[in-house]
Amino acid sequence: MESKIEKDYEEALEFLYSQLPMFSRTGAAAYKPGLDTSIALSGFFGDPHKKFKSIHIGGTNGKGSTSSMIASVLQSQGYKTGLYTSPHLIDFRERMRINGKMIPKEKVVEFVRNWRNSNYEGQPSFFELTMIMAFNWFAEENVDYAVIEVGMGGRLDSTNIITPLLSVITNISHDHNQFLGDTLEKIAMEKAGIIKPKIPVVIGETQMEPEKVFRHKALETNAPIVFADQVSGIECYSSHDGWRYDGDNFTITLPLGGDYQKKNLITVLGAINELRKLGIAIEDRAIQDGIENVTTHTGFLGRWMIISHEPLTIADTGHNIAGISYNISQLLRKIKEREGGKLRIVIGFVADKAIDKILKLLPKQAEYYITNAQIPRALPAEKLAEKFEEAGLSGRTFTNVWDAYNTAKKEASVSDIIFIGGSTFIVADFLHYAGLYAGHDSSTGCC
Repeated sequence: MESKIEKDYEEALEFLYSQLPMFSRTGAAAYKPGLDTSIALSGFFGDPHKKFKSIHIGGTNGKGSTSSMIASVLQSQGYKTGLYTSPHLIDFRERMRINGKMIPKEKVVEFVRNWRNSNYEGQPSFFELTMIMAFNWFAEENVDYAVIEVGMGGRLDSTNIITPLLSVITNISHDHNQFLGDTLEKIAMEKAGIIKPKIPVVIGETQMEPEKVFRHKALETNAPIVFADQVSGIECYSSHDGWRYDGDNFTITLPLGGDYQKKNLITVLGAINELRKLGIAIEDRAIQDGIENVTTHTGFLGRWMIISHEPLTIADTGHNIAGISYNISQLLRKIKEREGGKLRIVIGFVADKAIDKILKLLPKQAEYYITNAQIPRALPAEKLAEKFEEAGLSGRTFTNVWDAYNTAKKEASVSDIIFIGGSTFIVADFLHYAGLYAGHDSSTGCC
């Protein structure tokens, strides 16, 4: 029999999803740029974001990995650490954690009930209300630090009401062009909006046009700026299924195996250097422990996630041109190492991505299992198949991710590689169907 709290929690989620459009599910209709509502909403709740210290993480790719690693390091040091990320894979509560523990269902119910009984005049978005829920919980629990991931862009993102100790921008790539601009320079200008007066900022990756934008914004705001990949001594090397950093007194082995994680690790190490300069005590052993145990500390899932080895099966949430380019490059390198192996790709996208450009990155020799996630924003498999045909690619369509994966698995030999991706929600559906989700409080990871 369903418990009362489970029933109340499901009703709270239904309210959040149905009354307040969620961009990750519905797309542009839920997008509300600007800070006016967030400022008013925060004031209504007593400005909870001013009651804890924060680190703000923006950029195009790597925000989730970078946020999770920094939070894990702070947690390893013994600090009570909040972590706010989006979107969630399976459970709404993934979006907000303290020391790896998701917000209790009772707290979600309590917040939604108080909200519905309030006299607030206005209609915040799903993201705005969820953000305030997280900030309110972090303040109630007296966290020492909270790592806050930007939702979209930066300048007009709801999270930009915070004044952090440190801002971090991972990199710039084409994504959400309809909102952020169609050039790297325009996108960088939006991302640079999180750079605050006199607040230090770490840029993860040096890129020609974005670098100019970031240096100009830092100069304009008198914000100390550091490019992590230009810092002497922060170099990372390939390790077995991951990346290695050799410090003066310790070695770190990052268990996240995607090629792109090398840049994320460099970004994190650069950020930790700056946090230390700010007087935050972070010992070498905490850096090592936090990074090596990032998945168990934070419940971090879905990034170059090894599902099985025979056949090698990998899931990754990379969903824009840069992310998919990294994945395809790594997959092609791995398939060359497996004599006679075939690359089998279970794939789907959301409808508002630059799909034509992404399809040009996909290898023609792979076998494609075309599908769609179970969200309104998903591009139907039949429409995606038409785009595949236009791009000179072939594949079969499936009504859901699980059917697509099971067919790929049935047809695969031990030397093949199965890849599941194209969208965060394709991976989320797969983890849900496969029962591999390990997000229940202090996730232990599944693989």
